[in-house]
This record gives sequence, C-alpha cells and structure tokens, in this order.
Amino acid sequence: MKKIGVVLFGLVFAASNAFGQAETTTTTTTTTTESSNSATQPAGDNGYNPLSLRPIHVSDIMWKKTLIRAIDLREKQNKPLFSKNKEITRLLIDAVTNGDLTIYANDSLDRKITIDEFNENIKIPVEGGELTAEEKEIALANGDSSVLQSGGPSFYFPTDLYQLEIKEDLIFDKQRSRLYYDVLALTMYVPADHPQNVKGIQQTIASFSYKELVEKVFKDNPKAVWFNVQNDQQHKNLADAFDLRLFSSYIIKVSNPYDAYLVDIYGGDQLKGIMASQWAAMELMEFEHHLWEF
Repeated sequence: MKKIGVVLFGLVFAASNAFGQAETTTTTTTTTTESSNSATQPAGDNGYNPLSLRPIHVSDIMWKKTLIRAIDLREKQNKPLFSKNKEITRLLIDAVTNGDLTIYANDSLDRKITIDEFNENIKIPVEGGELTAEEKEIALANGDSSVLQSGGPSFYFPTDLYQLEIKEDLIFDKQRSRLYYDVLALTMYVPADHPQNVKGIQQTIASFSYKELVEKVFKDNPKAVWFNVQNDQQHKNLADAFDLRLFSSYIIKVSNPYDAYLVDIYGGDQLKGIMASQWAAMELMEFEHHLWEF
C-alpha cells in the first residue's frame, strides 16, 4: 500500500508540474485548450470525442499523442486481415458500394466525398489519359473503330490495395491509471509501387471513421473475419482483432508542431525513416514503463 501511495503521489506531482497552467483554470478553459491541441478531434459539448468508439472524458485525459501507423497487408502478420475473398479492403469497398459507410477525403474526417469520387479514386489511370467524347467522335470519323472496343474503365481489385493507415490517439486516462489506444480513422491507399500506378506515388482513396466501421460493418458480420492461421475454431471479428492489436504496423507520424512525418523530420531518407519509426515506438514503450517507476 505504501508503494502504491508513493506512485500515486509521484503521478500527481508530475501532473501538477506539467499541467499546472491547465489545472489552475476553469473547466471551460481546460476544454478549450484540449480542443485547440487536438488538431482534428475536438471534444464535443459533453466533453467526449464524438469520433471515439470508447470515449474518455476530456477532464480524465492527463496526456495524449496522436499517431499515424502504416499497415502493409502483404506482411505475414497481416495476412489474417487479407485472407482470400475476405480482404479488409474488399469489405470496405463493398460497404461503400452498399451505402453503409460515410466516405471522407482524409483522416481528419471533416470533409465527405461522394461515391462517384470514391470510384474515380479506385479507377486505374490510363497512361496518356482517356479520350474525351469529342476525341472519340474524331477518331470514329477517321475510321478508327478501336475506341468502341476499349470498354469501360478498369478499377483496382481489393487485393491490389494493400496499403492502409490508422490514425489513433494514445491516451493516458488518469481516472483508470492506464494507457489506451483510441483508433479514430482508417485510410485506404493506392500503393506507390503498384505496377499499374503510373503516377508512382501513394494516392489516398478514402478515409473512414473507425467508430462507424465497427458499428456498421465489422460487428456481427460473418465476412469481417481475422483469419486465425493456427486454429480454424478461433477466427475473430475484425473489431476484436483491432482491439487486441493483432496486426503489424509501423509509426510514420507522431503529432508535432510542423505536422511533419518522421521521414521528413529525420532527413527524408527511407532508412532514416525506418530507424525513426522504431525509435518512436521505443520511446512510447519507455514512456509507459516509466509511468510506474519512482
């Protein structure tokens, strides 16, 4: 009991030093400060983040960092998210097609896009561009009937879209004295290295609210499966798999005043970016460890 008391005293003392300004202001001021420091997830009128699946009241958040994690679905550890005909990207595309999901332009979840814009984003670009209606008429007038045989546009298959990003808040809840990973958004990309991506850069297709994904697409859906390669009796729902952190990812961004990615902060070199990602993960792990030291 004595040890627990010392630990709690240490945490309170540290919180008083680090957050002295906020602790001496009124509740309204604290909420405003939290909103301004949280670039895209301000607390609602009731003090809870409306984008959070399991929100923590702003007055209980002693520390928070926003992280962006990249997921490569080709990795061995991520194969359960990408099993045949149950790929998570197939699930997302089907949900959009069925009108079950709100489609956003980016992970800030502040601007919606239409299904036509979504379809345009997953369309495979034609090198040199597609012919306009006028250009097709001219070609036909010149006897070139091949324009009639070109067919409609081609789209990327779900298996082509193996790059995802997760946006989440890492929160220390002083009420429960533990860290929580609060996933907020999931973003799907056209990979930069895909052979049919003529632009050669990673392109955003759409972002989705993780809360909406769980409530409308993952929950009680037999197709939302994390495939257990060791035991067919223990496949899990995708919502449970994300809760249990059953995926491999690497940190590419930690909230900072420049809104910069780690690879840009540390020189733009790919190797330095990988090292910076590992360093960021170690720092966060060490931070959590030292919360309980004195």
